[in-house]
Amino acid sequence: MSYAIVYYSHFGNGKKIVERLAAQLKGEVKVLTLSEASPKAMPPADTYVFSAPAEAFSLHRGMKRFLKDLEGTNGRKCALVNTHASRKSRIPKMEELAAKKGMQKVAELDYQVTGDYRNGNGLPEGWEKKLDEFAGKI
Repeated sequence: MSYAIVYYSHFGNGKKIVERLAAQLKGEVKVLTLSEASPKAMPPADTYVFSAPAEAFSLHRGMKRFLKDLEGTNGRKCALVNTHASRKSRIPKMEELAAKKGMQKVAELDYQVTGDYRNGNGLPEGWEKKLDEFAGKI
């Protein structure tokens, strides 16, 4: 299996998730920040993972644009990760955008960050177990 992970992390919570996920996955894993990745030239992969926070009560603007501009992913699998401080997940919006590009969601992971999230320490207790279960699905 091969994986391409594209993520944006404002405060470091998403980066923490992606680093652990990349270590869990078996096979070839390519990790790209949103600024390093090109939606028009994605690396080949069996499964794509997209991870982004909610900002201003919506999916991060850069990830939304990235997913809208994706090319060459028709028929591919995707897994989605969202962090947010509110009670509302942005996974449905991510899934909608990925589906418009012909992608099939195989797993999703949602974390409501709390406390010291602005310093990258906002993931809830037990986040690692939840992430490990997510990794097993993709």
